[in-house]
Amino acid sequence: MYHTLKDCIEDLDRHGMLRRISKEVDPHLEMADIHLETFEQGGPALLFENVKGSPFPAASNIYGTYERTDFLFRRTLEPLQLALGFKDDPLKLLRRPLHLAKAIKTISHALPRRLRRKPPSMYGRTRISQLPQIKSWPEDGGAFITLPQVLTLPPGEQDIKKSNLGMYRIQLSGNDYLPDEEVGMHYQIHRGIGIHHRLYKESPEPFRASIFVGGPPAHTFAAIMPMPEELSELLLAGMLAGRRFRYYRHEGHLISADADFVITGEIEKEQLKPEGPFGDHLGYYSLKHDFPFMRVKDVWHRKDAIWHFTVVGRPPQEDSSFGYLIKRIVEPVTEKEFPGILDIHAVDAAGVHPLLLAIGSERYMPFREPQPEEILTQANHLLGKGQTSLAKFLFISTQYEAPGLSAQNIPDFFQHLLERIRWERDLHFYTRTTIDTLDYSGTGWNKGSKLVMAAHGPRIRKLSKSLSECFPSGSSTSLPAGFSEPRLVLPGILALQAPPFRNESGYEEVLHLAKALEKTPPEGIALIVLCDDSSFLSATLDNFLWATFTRANPSHDVQGVGAFTEHKHWGCKGPLIIDARIKPHHAPELKRP
Repeated sequence: MYHTLKDCIEDLDRHGMLRRISKEVDPHLEMADIHLETFEQGGPALLFENVKGSPFPAASNIYGTYERTDFLFRRTLEPLQLALGFKDDPLKLLRRPLHLAKAIKTISHALPRRLRRKPPSMYGRTRISQLPQIKSWPEDGGAFITLPQVLTLPPGEQDIKKSNLGMYRIQLSGNDYLPDEEVGMHYQIHRGIGIHHRLYKESPEPFRASIFVGGPPAHTFAAIMPMPEELSELLLAGMLAGRRFRYYRHEGHLISADADFVITGEIEKEQLKPEGPFGDHLGYYSLKHDFPFMRVKDVWHRKDAIWHFTVVGRPPQEDSSFGYLIKRIVEPVTEKEFPGILDIHAVDAAGVHPLLLAIGSERYMPFREPQPEEILTQANHLLGKGQTSLAKFLFISTQYEAPGLSAQNIPDFFQHLLERIRWERDLHFYTRTTIDTLDYSGTGWNKGSKLVMAAHGPRIRKLSKSLSECFPSGSSTSLPAGFSEPRLVLPGILALQAPPFRNESGYEEVLHLAKALEKTPPEGIALIVLCDDSSFLSATLDNFLWATFTRANPSHDVQGVGAFTEHKHWGCKGPLIIDARIKPHHAPELKRP
C-alpha cells in the first residue's frame, strides 16, 4: 500500500522494475519517444530525473504491463473484490470469516478523511510553465496533462462524497490560453463533470475545480474508473489505496493531501476556447474544438513532487492496463449489473469504444427454435448504460453449442458468431445517434451510428480457412476493377484492397462490388472488409480490429451482397461488407516523428 507516488517509485526500484534516466531529456517529443519505445519492449517504469525546463522529475510507464499493474495493487485488489462480493452476496462472506474481515477493513477505507492542517501537497507554490511541458505527438496543440485527476462538486454542495473525480485531459500551453493563467479542459460525452457544468450555468456560484497529479497509483486509477453516477470515485480511491482519501479545504477548494501537484481555479461557465489537437488513444488526433477552460488560481506541490504522465496513442498503450484493471474489479458483479450477460470485452486493440463483444443468455423460451430474442434486450441494456453505451459495433452471442466460449478469445468468438449469424435477420442499426467524442468516423462531432450483430442458434455456414477455399479455380480474378489483393484475416473474414475513398462516389464503388459478388461470391466468407492496404489489415489480429472498427460508420459503411430493405429493416443474403477505408473526414493517423 502506497501513501505517495514516491513510495510507489521506490518500491518499483527495489524490485528491479524501474529505470532511472539521469541525463537531461526534452519534454518536447523526446520523453514521449523514450516512453513509447520502452512500453513497446515491455520495459520498466521510467523516472526522468532531469526534465529540460522544469525543476521537477517525471515518471511514466508505471502501469506499463499487466503484471506490474497487478504488483502495484497486490495487497488491495483482492480485498476490494471481496468487499464488492460482500455487497452482492453477504451470506457467502459470512460463511468465510477471514474474507469477511478483509472486506470490512477495505470498506472502512472508503470514506474520505478531512485534515485540519495544511497537507504535504501544499508544501510549495510553482507556476504552470514550471511543470514538465510534455508534448507527445508532433501535431499536438501544446503540452498536456495526460493523467489528471479533476475534482468538482455540484453547486451548493459541501459533502465530498458527492464529488466527481474524473480524468479529463488538461492543455497547459498553446492555442489562445494566457500563459500561467489559463488551462484548457476537455470533457467528453457521458462524463460527470459535464453534469456539474450544466448545474453551475444555472447557479451564481463560481465553478471551482481542483486538478491533482500524482499521489498513490490508486488515486490516478480511480479518476478513470466508471462509477455509478451517485457514487464518488473517492470511495474507490480509498479502498484500492488501502487508506482513506485525505483532503483539505482551502479558500473554497478541495485539496488532495497526498497528490504531488494541485492546481486550483475556476472553470469559465460560458466562454470557450479552442483545445487540441491531441494524439489520442484511438490512434488518431482528436482535432481542435472549442472546450471549457479554467482560470488558474494556485499551483501547489509537495516537497518531493514527481510529475506523473503517460503517452496515449494507437492501442495497446500504458493506459490499456486501466481497462485490464477495470475488468478485474467489475467482473464479479457484471451479471448483477447486466442481468443475463456472462462476459463483456471492450476491445482495447480497436480503441475500446468502437468494438464491444458480449456473451449473453437466452433463458426464457427453450421450447422455441433458437434465435436472438433475450440477447437483443441485453444488447439494449449495454447500449443504454454507462461507458458501454459508447460502443459503436456490438457483437453479442450466446454459449449455445459452445459452453466454453469467451469474449476474451477474439478469434474463437468471431468464428462462433460468423458461423451462426443470419445477415438477413440479425443486424440492428441505431442511426443518427451519439457516439464517442474521439471517434471521427461518423457524420459529425459526437454524431454517428451503431450496429448490433446478434447470433444465437446452430451453425448455418462453414467458414473458409484459406484463400484457395474462398476462390476455387482462381475466381478472385473476377473481382471488379480496382478491387484486388484478397487476404484472409480469420476464418470467414476476407480483406480486399479497394480504390482510395475520395468522395461520395466511394459509396457507389461498394454497391458495384456487392452487385458483382452476387454472381460469384467467395465461398465460405461471411464478412468482407474493404481497406486501403489488405496486407497491413491482415498482418495481425490487432491491425484488423483497429483499422476495421475505428474507420467505419455502420449506417454509411456497412453494405452487403444481396442487400434488401423490408419495411424499415435492412439485411443482406450474402456476405456483409464493411468499408474500412480512410475517408476524407477522418482525423489524421498518429505517426512517430
